[in-house]
Amino acid sequence: MGARCSKFPFCFVLQSSNQKNYGEEHPVPSFIEFSWEELKAATDGFSSENIVSQPADKASNLVYKGLLENKGWIAVKRFNNSAWPDSRQFLDEAKAVGNLRSERLANLIGCCIESEERLLVAEFMPNDTLAKHLFHWENQPMKWAMRLRVALHLAQALEYCSSRGRALYHDLNAYRLLFDQDGNPRLSCFGLMKNRKDGKSYSTNSAFAPPEYLRIGRVTPESVVFSFGTMLIDLLSGKHMPPTHALDLIREKNFLMLMDPYLEGHISTHEGTELIRLTARCLQYEARERPSAKSLVTSLSPLQKDTEVPSYVLLGVEHVNTTSAQPLLSSPIGEACLRMDFTAIHEILDKVGYKDDEGVADELSFQMWTVQMQEMLDAKQKGDSAFRAKDFTTAIECYTQFIDGVKMHSPTVYTRRCLSYLMCEMPNEALGDAMHALVIIQDWPTALYLQAVSLFKLRMENDGQESLKRATDMEAKKDRN
Repeated sequence: MGARCSKFPFCFVLQSSNQKNYGEEHPVPSFIEFSWEELKAATDGFSSENIVSQPADKASNLVYKGLLENKGWIAVKRFNNSAWPDSRQFLDEAKAVGNLRSERLANLIGCCIESEERLLVAEFMPNDTLAKHLFHWENQPMKWAMRLRVALHLAQALEYCSSRGRALYHDLNAYRLLFDQDGNPRLSCFGLMKNRKDGKSYSTNSAFAPPEYLRIGRVTPESVVFSFGTMLIDLLSGKHMPPTHALDLIREKNFLMLMDPYLEGHISTHEGTELIRLTARCLQYEARERPSAKSLVTSLSPLQKDTEVPSYVLLGVEHVNTTSAQPLLSSPIGEACLRMDFTAIHEILDKVGYKDDEGVADELSFQMWTVQMQEMLDAKQKGDSAFRAKDFTTAIECYTQFIDGVKMHSPTVYTRRCLSYLMCEMPNEALGDAMHALVIIQDWPTALYLQAVSLFKLRMENDGQESLKRATDMEAKKDRN
């Protein structure tokens, strides 16, 4: 199994997807009962800015991104007051799901029960949902090899859960499939909670629900396989197509209308035929005629392509190579930079403000006070406002005006402009600013971390790893002093 970063219990070093048995025990800490205050602090008071976009969930059962001090990122699902009136039932269910540990799951690591509050805590998956990458992509459509890998990983997740007595999954859809820091697909653990009181198990349009669910109103293992079939349609078509329509196209052999046009020329006839045949089997009206989860894995395994290519490459997301020798990180900024989580880096830099400038940037006050100096300070203030509002282009312009107009530079301005450059896809300029900040404060870990991120963006992996190690060693030295 992969090694775990001891200072970040929820940050894991995973090997590539074809090197491990997905049914092995996953190195996640034992189930924890969190306090309300812990989770409130981790999510900044359940700030709306920390809501994870999951349209399939009801607005009253929101999922938040949270940061536990000195531990790492988590996902927190907060239920409405009527969802679980029986606190003992909620705790028993959470513990049962929390006993599952697989690299194919976004594992449940804890819960919270205080007064009317019911919250679940899971591993945070930083690379969005299948829906985002499949339906709302920005740079490129999902590659065929990645779609096949998603199907297999999902089937393996369902098989693992079935083998552990948790065959039922509520509302299986493209928003429930998440991608971890390595770009590997993982099934959200939240749908494994059963006997819920928060409404129907299928929050999506009834056109996507299994036939028997519409008749009897409950989920069966065969219902889950039907929902798996609807996700195969998603992967084949690149859109959320009702299963009845997809079946009509399959019966008519109108594969041109069924298949995602972006996949043309990337699918062999054999692969397409086999996946379409499997989709049709999953969508059989009679539940007993559908394949088992184990059968899904057997059918999908031989279809896999480019198995030696890491998931993050196929998915087209940033990645930092990690090994068991990865330096241990001791701060939120280090964790955020390791994950290349620019949103988290921005939040941290904004909150820290200018406290690291004390004794350096204060020398501005000794310079001759002129109208030009006032203009420069006004430019800095405008840059700060733009940075806070995530208007990074304006932030770059204002910070540049300030830097060009004063003699004693602010290291914080350099790090803020550095991140702004990174957000604008200008890694060379970002690296220059990180290095300037280090010239001003030579023992500043934040500047070194941003230097590492800039190097990773420039594909300079070895240099980036060295900067990460130096930053971590520097923090450890400061802590000792």
